[in-house]
Amino acid sequence: MKLSRRHILRALALSPALASPTLLSACAGGGSSSSEGTLNVGQISNSVAFFPLFIAEERGYFDDEGLTLGERPRLGTGAKVAAALKAGSIDLGAGVMTDAFNLRGIDEGGRLTTSLVSEYYVDIIAGGSLDDDGASLEDRVRALRGKAIGITGPGSGTEALVSYLFDLVGLDSATDATLVNLGAESSAAIGALQSGRVDALSFFQPIGQQAEAAGVGSLYISPARGDVPDLEGALHGVVFGLQDVLDQKAEEVAAFNSAIERSLELIAGDEQEARSLLGDYLEGTDPAVLDDLVGIVTQEVSGQVGIVQAEYDVERAFHVDSGLFVEAPSFDDMVPTDFRA
Repeated sequence: MKLSRRHILRALALSPALASPTLLSACAGGGSSSSEGTLNVGQISNSVAFFPLFIAEERGYFDDEGLTLGERPRLGTGAKVAAALKAGSIDLGAGVMTDAFNLRGIDEGGRLTTSLVSEYYVDIIAGGSLDDDGASLEDRVRALRGKAIGITGPGSGTEALVSYLFDLVGLDSATDATLVNLGAESSAAIGALQSGRVDALSFFQPIGQQAEAAGVGSLYISPARGDVPDLEGALHGVVFGLQDVLDQKAEEVAAFNSAIERSLELIAGDEQEARSLLGDYLEGTDPAVLDDLVGIVTQEVSGQVGIVQAEYDVERAFHVDSGLFVEAPSFDDMVPTDFRA
């Protein structure tokens, strides 16, 4: 798989994790460091995509499968998830497809194991200087020209959405906007929008809902809402790892997926219980936001842990069309047979 020159230069210039000695030394590692029957699973943040992992922990589904979860770091960026996978400090990483493609770009052993969310759950959230006022998607994107837009970091799904949208109208996000790296903390993102440090955010749910509840921003462009038709049904929230670890930990990964399957079934089948658990997961979130969010999550989570090729292909095309990748791996190359729907 080939990354675009813009993607490589931007990542090296702006991401300490990609250029750091820690990552460079980690790339020499490999294999799992966890004991038999244990999986170390890292994730970027506590976004809605990783709610199924929380449910499986809270409801004891991993225990039921005879699986022990070891280290559970929140790593902040996909680059750090990749570094941890390469070092062997985690066995699986929970992130977005952009992160999985980035891992594959530095290691051909990168593979997908688990489908979590089959909608592109990143939103563009506007501050007070932007108002869609019923404008078309193209006009809303053009209004972002010259603006400061907060993202989690370079090479992320949040950057990918901005790149894709700008390309739709003949703009280049690298030169026609200022992308501001804010990390994955919701308070930092909302604070940057409120203070005017950024004019807009490209951030994962539930940041948009939280910004609206706080009166500091509004959902401006939301693929999951249907604002970007070509992104409907895109596989976005995923779990991924390296083939040598998947071989070494085959029983543990199968147990992990069985537990996550039960979480997905709970979300789809018991909205009241899902709402209660979501409140625990997103502790401190406005109850009205949770009431709205649970319906959204119910619609977005995958129907099963197996990877659906049609959903994969939508996301693959998005990443090439956004200019982040010159080419991206095929479904057959990225998804082992055991992990297909």
